[in-house]
Amino acid sequence: MRMDEKGGMMLIEKINADIKQAMKEKDAVRLSTLRLLKAAINNKMIELKIDELKESDIIALIRKDIKRHQDSIEQFKKGMRDDLASKEEIELKILKSYMPKEVSPEKIRGAVKKIIEETGASGKKDFGNVIKKAMEKLKGSADGKTVSSIVGELLSNG
Repeated sequence: MRMDEKGGMMLIEKINADIKQAMKEKDAVRLSTLRLLKAAINNKMIELKIDELKESDIIALIRKDIKRHQDSIEQFKKGMRDDLASKEEIELKILKSYMPKEVSPEKIRGAVKKIIEETGASGKKDFGNVIKKAMEKLKGSADGKTVSSIVGELLSNG
């Protein structure tokens, strides 16, 4: 078993171990959620013609899946399908458990202020550049919507 730079289990190996655990525990929802995630990872490796994805690529796949679940929950609630929404919420919670700890809005605000100072950004015209640098710096640890709203707020307040 390989370890990541922090001494923790590699994400893909954790997912595989959790699939086995879900089988043993006969946890159908966890098992199907993790199998779908594993399939997405395998499909991405086939698409890129590589043998192994980097942690950041796996996290990006999980984030994409999380966004899809959030959209589904919203649609199911609009359609008065609380049964389907609650299933999606359970799957969403499972997926979120594989994400790195999110950075607090205060830390995002601090990072964005620093980027604005470094780039000399002064208004909405610099939004794209600032958001690009912020997402690079906060990759995997901050939600894009949150970063975007903070960048927009700080640039409009000048």
